Amino acid sequence: MSRPADIPAEVHVRRVLDQYVNECHDNGTRPSVLALAAKLDLSNTTFRRHFPDLAKEVSTARSGPTPHPRAETRPSPYEVLAARNAKLRRANRSLGENFQFAAAQIQHLAVDNARLREALGAASNVTRIGSPGRPRQS
Repeated sequence: MSRPADIPAEVHVRRVLDQYVNECHDNGTRPSVLALAAKLDLSNTTFRRHFPDLAKEVSTARSGPTPHPRAETRPSPYEVLAARNAKLRRANRSLGENFQFAAAQIQHLAVDNARLREALGAASNVTRIGSPGRPRQS
């Protein structure tokens, strides 16, 4: 059996509850009885047993609509364009890096292809007449 918890005064609990609900409203999160009990160093059950009205109040506040911290302010058209521009710059940088990687892979494959063609020619004792890419002269 655990030791009895030190139960805080209801005035103190009310003050912590008000601060917690304001924090939740500012952050855009929903309040929970469990988090409030943790702020008071109480277990959820102990808090609900000793402060049933406050637990019901938190539950009621939780069931309301989710508050949005920036619901009052909408981004300006300039901010929207700046965000889109930044996103396009990131995409462009990523595509540029992918392009450089693809070009390096093509160069590597071209070198491998030339080396393998030379090895094949040497292995089959084939003599080339003229060099590739040059037209034959008559």
